[in-house]
Amino acid sequence: MRLRALLAGLLLSAGVASADPVPPTSGYRFQIVTGDDSNLTVRIAEDLYKRLVPTFAAFRTELAQRRRLVVVAIGPNALRQAATRRCDCVVIAAFTSSQVWRSVVAGLPPARAKAMTAVYAEPAPLDQVRLATLLYRRPVRVAAILGPDTTFLMPALAGQAEVLQAARDADMGDILARIGRSEVLLALPDSAIYNPENIRNILLSTYRRKQGVIGFSADMVKVGALATTYSEIEDINAQVAEMAANFVATGTLPAPQFPHYFRTAINEGVARSLDIAVSDEARRFARARP
Repeated sequence: MRLRALLAGLLLSAGVASADPVPPTSGYRFQIVTGDDSNLTVRIAEDLYKRLVPTFAAFRTELAQRRRLVVVAIGPNALRQAATRRCDCVVIAAFTSSQVWRSVVAGLPPARAKAMTAVYAEPAPLDQVRLATLLYRRPVRVAAILGPDTTFLMPALAGQAEVLQAARDADMGDILARIGRSEVLLALPDSAIYNPENIRNILLSTYRRKQGVIGFSADMVKVGALATTYSEIEDINAQVAEMAANFVATGTLPAPQFPHYFRTAINEGVARSLDIAVSDEARRFARARP
């Protein structure tokens, strides 16, 4: 159930909660928008609030930015709310996959899209490839499968992985057979490729071929992926706060980013089955937040 919930949150379309009208802005401030009131979302919002308050308490009014409100959207629902708001504001999205982020922004007027950025929910592909190298203790042949909505990741994977493109209704058995020479499958959150109905079959198929899967969440590792890098709530929130502070200091909104801070999860049982002797260097692979 945890894996199903994770995939639904990261990948699948979600309903849009109604947005309250935003009052005229006076001074400089921030607002956190949430798509639900679950315990997890409340925890995220409370931690984020504490991180943002010091920055906005010291906002330099002499910069005189036109946009005087920073909206932080937690999750896909909140992102969709924030994207449709009529306000003189910038938006920083978090806890939303790059696929969902791009699908939302693609439907906006260019001027509105330029006022939005994000910290993506999933790990950075380059960090994942580096983890595979540490696990195998050598450069490895990595394959990645991209659907129609994730072709934008091709530049990030250039020279790092063999990229296979798949149609939305492609047969996953045929696609997996095409990566037979690769030692590692780099799984990326793409609803056309990975979904709750087929992910276990993908993990089983690659396992039988002695291929390790570098997943895109710690939950994937629990159900059979070899390993992943992953970010805690506090890691993502720290990066969001850094983005907001950058905007406060410069008036410039940073480009969307993959998580900077992370740690590693490894399925030791799967590693043994694949004859991988996991090194301490691989287990300690991380980038700690300040």
